[in-house]
Amino acid sequence: MRDASRVLRRLSETRNTRAELADARCVTARVGDASRPQNRALRFPWRRWAAKACFSLLAVVALLAASGAARADASKLPPEVGYNYGLTETPRTAGMGGALRAFSNSTDALFMNPANMATSRVYHLAALAQIWPEASRQTYGAAIVDSIVSTSRLAGGLAASWTGQDPSGVDRSAFDVRFALAFPFSEHFYLGATGHYLSLQQNGFPRGLYDLPPSLAAGGTHGSAIVQGITFDAGATLKPIPELAFSVIGSNLTNPGNGFLPLMFGGGLGYGTTDFTVEADALADFTTYGATKARAMVGGEYLAGDHVPLRLGYRYDQGADSHAVTGGLGYVDSAYSIDLSIQRTVAGAAATAIVIGFQYHVESGGSLTPDD
Repeated sequence: MRDASRVLRRLSETRNTRAELADARCVTARVGDASRPQNRALRFPWRRWAAKACFSLLAVVALLAASGAARADASKLPPEVGYNYGLTETPRTAGMGGALRAFSNSTDALFMNPANMATSRVYHLAALAQIWPEASRQTYGAAIVDSIVSTSRLAGGLAASWTGQDPSGVDRSAFDVRFALAFPFSEHFYLGATGHYLSLQQNGFPRGLYDLPPSLAAGGTHGSAIVQGITFDAGATLKPIPELAFSVIGSNLTNPGNGFLPLMFGGGLGYGTTDFTVEADALADFTTYGATKARAMVGGEYLAGDHVPLRLGYRYDQGADSHAVTGGLGYVDSAYSIDLSIQRTVAGAAATAIVIGFQYHVESGGSLTPDD
């Protein structure tokens, strides 16, 4: 608590802007300013119980989801539904329906909009897992974002993830690596770019959908990558006032010409304070379906009791002709956060996605501060 208060106090002294304070309070769990008593955890024991409940719930969900994803039956979903356009979604992103291109930060920004890594001063380590039971897909990854160490305020991030999809059917596996840089040109304008490497193998075919014999055409190239290469993303965010953000983002801008790395353009508009955020995003996919298809997302987040984020979202996918609702919750402290989100299709191919994440705030240890 003391460390978080010190960060807030130093930020207010060095950069007396509401935007800086809002971002700092967001990533340090909004534990308050230096005037708040430092024994609040003793006066409010429910927070300790909330943290324990979150850990227990995540453990149960992870066990149930993993057992479902590991089943032997081939998935009956179209492979593109389970692949989800190659997106890596954190629990916060998934809980808000994917609408986080304007107000993402920390490791969320590394995957959604690299420009937003520079909107707050943090040094965060994160681990995440995605489980899609009906698609028999599992994704595990880790990420790091640092916007403190550089005296020029250049922010950097690195992430890696592995995905296994439908081992009894399409038998797809992928290794994804991203490296991103972002710079705040002012208190209102941020730019960022991400280098993105993907190596993907496919050794089967969708047996749950089609009664076809294995073939080169249906099953990819056995034992070797069908996609292997580097592309890049770029994003920009404009904040005319601290509470309002506009963003634009382009993904896979080298236009690889395949649905595993689809060329996409989009953006978001969000409004947020230290306690709540609402955002709407739109995205155009020029590759996956052979014709341009749109996706629309809207989501909201409310921080209850300074420590418990509650999230809801909605997503429409024109290409998959589906509608999905999402929800999530977590526990956030000055030193760490743990989150869970669930997405469920309510119209279209029936699919469920469960996203779990843990984040450690390195700067909370006191060895690093935004002034270093």
